[in-house]
Amino acid sequence: MLLHLTRYRRQNGVIKDAILASNPVAIFACVFHDGEPVVKTLGAPPSSNKPKLLEQVREVIRRKHYSIRTEQAYCDWIKRFILFHRKRHPAEMAEAEITAFLTYLAAKVNVAASTQNQALSALLFLYRDVLQQKVGWVDNVERAKKPALLPVVLTRSEARRIFSHLHGTMKLMAGLLYGSGLRLMECVRLRVKDVDLGYSTITVRESKGGKDRVTMVPTNLAQALQRHLLKQRSQHEQDLADGFGRVHLPHALARKYPNTSRQWMWQYVFASPRLSIDPRSGEKQRHHIAESVLQRAVKEAIGRAGIDKPATCHTLRHSFATHLLENGYDIRTVQELLGHSPREIRNEKLSLRLRSTFSV
Repeated sequence: MLLHLTRYRRQNGVIKDAILASNPVAIFACVFHDGEPVVKTLGAPPSSNKPKLLEQVREVIRRKHYSIRTEQAYCDWIKRFILFHRKRHPAEMAEAEITAFLTYLAAKVNVAASTQNQALSALLFLYRDVLQQKVGWVDNVERAKKPALLPVVLTRSEARRIFSHLHGTMKLMAGLLYGSGLRLMECVRLRVKDVDLGYSTITVRESKGGKDRVTMVPTNLAQALQRHLLKQRSQHEQDLADGFGRVHLPHALARKYPNTSRQWMWQYVFASPRLSIDPRSGEKQRHHIAESVLQRAVKEAIGRAGIDKPATCHTLRHSFATHLLENGYDIRTVQELLGHSPREIRNEKLSLRLRSTFSV
């Protein structure tokens, strides 16, 4: 048998190395005894064909068309779970280890019930969909009870004070949260094709629960939105001239229609000021603006307006719903415009009734 010595190292006067023979993955030890090489098989390394656990998680998540944020959150919780149990493989653990981790989050880290339930969802996804453990304990894990809270709502004067401290694109985006009832990510992910200024409507695609809905464009924002789109189109044409101009497309549209990602109608309304690398495709393209930019601008405006309420971007959406109810809109109309669940509508109506009851 012909042996090829690729490299060697000396240890205690003995030369050991990996020698390629008929089995290219086998590991051998070459020991010279009386000047003659004696080859001993040490064994084969573990197979590297099987992807690592987190790579398996990502594959299943993408196969099920979960969002990129769900993928990031689930992978982070699974990694924290493994590190908490000193890098034990999840296949060796079960209900007791999950309970210990969730107890640690609640008792030591003091996370909210919603955060604890997100961690549990990630772990149940790992065991049910990735490791495919068809055992009863997975369905018997108890979730933390999330208390029902009344939303924070701004008055009309407070909303006007906030908008007086916002300018440019941030004012336009915040105006859509308040005037169209968009959620934060619905606003930043809005595409040109879903804005119809002729009918003064916005179509929200794949919102919470994967549902589509139609809401309205506020009359006082129509011209500002049109000017913004003209500015964004000029930026897109410059990107095309520079050899870029592509945008992320949902599902398999980019593969089915290769040139669609360069079309103007698929571009984001609120595009990022700089190009970036898509984490999945690896292509350099223009993504939507980071939601943290709007969150920071609204938080600063609330502070400068002197409003002593724990208001956020989502507060603008709640305020829109409440002000519609105050103007006499029926609950069904509000529910359709905002894509609200009945529970959210009940909370806002209860808040409205309390203010009406105790107003002087």
